[in-house]
Amino acid sequence: MGDLVLTTYDWVPEMPRGYVRDLRVRWALEEAGLPYRVESTPFEDRKAEHFAHQPFGQVPWLTDGDLSIFESGAILLHLGELSDRLMPTDRRGRSETKEWLFAALASVEAASQPWSFFMFSGDTEETPMRKFFESFLMDHRLPRMEAVLADRDWLAGSFSIADILMADVLRLVDRFDGLANSPACKAYVERAEARPSFIKAHADQMTHFAAADVARG
Repeated sequence: MGDLVLTTYDWVPEMPRGYVRDLRVRWALEEAGLPYRVESTPFEDRKAEHFAHQPFGQVPWLTDGDLSIFESGAILLHLGELSDRLMPTDRRGRSETKEWLFAALASVEAASQPWSFFMFSGDTEETPMRKFFESFLMDHRLPRMEAVLADRDWLAGSFSIADILMADVLRLVDRFDGLANSPACKAYVERAEARPSFIKAHADQMTHFAAADVARG
C-alpha cells in the first residue's frame, strides 16, 4: 500500500453537500483506520489532469502509490482488499460482500438516482417518466430490500463496504422521505449513520466545503 490520497471537488453548491460520493471513500478509510489525506480539484474549471484521473470529470478518485482509481464502487473494492474491517477474509463472506456492493450500484442506485433527480429539481409535475421511475423504485426495488433487511443488521453478516455503498444509496432516498413505507430500510440507514466513522466522514466533508465558502469570500 502506498500513500493514500482522496481527491474531491474544492467546492460544491449547498444542495449536494453531505452526499458527494467522496463520502463513501472517507467513510471506508475511517472504518479501516487507514491513514490518508484529502486533495481538491476545481469544481468549476475541470482541466486535463482531472480527466486523466476521472474520464467523466467527476469525483472522487483515490491514488494509492502509483495507482489511480476512479468510481466509488471500484475504490471501495480496492480498500476492501486492504482491510478485513471492510471485507471478510473467508471466501463466502467476500463473495456476498461483492455481490451486494454491485447490487447497490446496479439494482438499487440505478433505480433511485433517476427518481432523486426529479426530487432535487423540485418539479412536482406527474409526468409518465416520473411515474415510471417512482414505481420502479418504490414498487420493485425498495420492497425487495425491505425483505432482505427485515432479518439482518448488515448485508454480508458483519459491516462491510457493501453496507457503506447500500446505506449511502438509501440515505439519499430517505432525504426525500422515500423510505417512509420501508421501516427496515430506514432503520438500516439509521444504524449506518450512527457509526462513528460515518459521523466523522460526513462532518469532514461538510467542513471541507464550508472552508471553500470562506476561501471564495
